[in-house]
Amino acid sequence: MNESIDCPKCKIEMKPQLVEGIEVDRCPGCQGIWFDMLEHEDLKKMPGSESLDNAVSGKDSSDVVKDCPRCHTRLSPTHDAEQPHIVYDKCSSCYGVFFDAGEFADLKELTLKERLKAWVG
Repeated sequence: MNESIDCPKCKIEMKPQLVEGIEVDRCPGCQGIWFDMLEHEDLKKMPGSESLDNAVSGKDSSDVVKDCPRCHTRLSPTHDAEQPHIVYDKCSSCYGVFFDAGEFADLKELTLKERLKAWVG
């Protein structure tokens, strides 16, 4: 089990949550989710894992400066390669990522346009 961490957005203690054998951290305030290295990629492939992120997308926090809750490195806004409208925060040191409420569920749901683009190449 990981040590407790504070939300990079709200600065309150995140609560561990076990999903399909993977422990992620969720903020009880903003409902944001912290994934340690590659956890979001593993969960993205699992059917039904979007239920982890059942919160409604909150206020845009792109202007909020965030530091990694694990190693305290400045997080960088990162666009998802397949869905560029999704911008999450990534640590360049430990490779953890922070998704605002609703972003992980959105990541799992490709739009028709995105599916066609992926299919056509």
